[in-house]
Amino acid sequence: MQRRVFVVGVGMTKFSKPSERSADYPDMAKEAGQAALADAGIPYSAVKQACVGYVYGDSTSGQRAIYHGLGLTGIPIINVNNNCATGSTALFMARQLVEGGLADCVLALGFERMAKGSLSSNFADRTNPMDKHMEIMINKYGLASAPVAPQMFASAGKEHIEKYGTNPEYFAKIAWKNHSHSTNNPYSQFQKEYTLDEVLHSRQVFDYLTVLQCCPTSNGAAAAILANEEFVKRHKLQPKAVEILAQVMATDYPSTFEGNSCMKMVGYDMTKNAAQKCFEKAGLKPTDVDVIELHDCFSVNEFITYEALGLCPEGKACDLIDRGDNTYGGKWVINPSGGLISKGHPLGATATAVLQLCLSVQLLMDLKHTWSSKRLKRSSKRYLATSFTYNRILIDNRKCVKPVGNVLATTTSSGLLIETSATDLDFVIFTILGKRNLSHCAMILNFLFPR
Repeated sequence: MQRRVFVVGVGMTKFSKPSERSADYPDMAKEAGQAALADAGIPYSAVKQACVGYVYGDSTSGQRAIYHGLGLTGIPIINVNNNCATGSTALFMARQLVEGGLADCVLALGFERMAKGSLSSNFADRTNPMDKHMEIMINKYGLASAPVAPQMFASAGKEHIEKYGTNPEYFAKIAWKNHSHSTNNPYSQFQKEYTLDEVLHSRQVFDYLTVLQCCPTSNGAAAAILANEEFVKRHKLQPKAVEILAQVMATDYPSTFEGNSCMKMVGYDMTKNAAQKCFEKAGLKPTDVDVIELHDCFSVNEFITYEALGLCPEGKACDLIDRGDNTYGGKWVINPSGGLISKGHPLGATATAVLQLCLSVQLLMDLKHTWSSKRLKRSSKRYLATSFTYNRILIDNRKCVKPVGNVLATTTSSGLLIETSATDLDFVIFTILGKRNLSHCAMILNFLFPR
């Protein structure tokens, strides 16, 4: 029998630019892990297993990160390396351990200490795992003497331009929006607002992609503690427990390598299929979601993900942007954290539910800013429920949720978060989390942030 799985604590570091003065990974992991334990109000000895994600580091770095920062209790520690979705995979594995009854409390931890500059392959003496993906791009658009990742995603955008007549300025509008959102996130690597013209005319990286449309390399760590219902009740964690309603992982389909499509090459079909399965599993549809965090490694990836998620018909993402349905006052608030473009991209800790669960401070500040600027055009009750649901999913320690109960709500005011994290290699993960007692949340927000 599958167990219900709850997030009971989270923690993270501020993301920062790689430098020799940066904190080392054990220190970052310690900060994030201790914050998550403190948020849950439990000792490390209560954790039965740990799943630790990182990309750049020697084998068993996960053990070193935990041993002298959190404790030496002899529990299994599983190291995970899955490119941009590494942290998501750690969470995926942790959830399965709890859901399958193998452990009642599991730590999911992700960290990264990266080098400066664009990503590159570390092994020249063996097959590159991206070789077959790159063949698609090379066959269609060729290979330039520029970093490969921006070439791949720019090629996906070029295909969208050719297929639907898309103006590349819309990709820049997404970066413009995300940089604006980041100004309210104290954990973000960058917190500067730009004009659309500044985004469009910043340094060119490849083709139409400018530097302000590309995520940076980053250092940072994030952690989440998952537990089953019995553990939640035993430790009286009901006020802060948030249930994971659905989570789906998908890898490439044959269509990725058929049809000579660069959009499918960067994961369009994976995203689409994972989203459909996740919504079906949760009994929801895109319009039941109000807040979305997705993988904007490049602005164009966020753009094509709108269509893959089913937020709009294929070829109609420009209309969604024109309506303002990707920011405050619209149908969804997408990447309120600032996204990877501003927040940063430490691979082991980014684009994951582990990370997105840790952004409560940003949402609180965002609410204050949105309220004071009177940009909120939708129903305040719905927005309060939605935004505070997202904030509670991200755990801010305010006890506003009643004990464990039926959490699967299906109305548009249910306040659900969908988080997508896709690698440019092989899979995408979706997580939907639920909340209840939303009118109580709205009441508390009215108290915290009076109009």
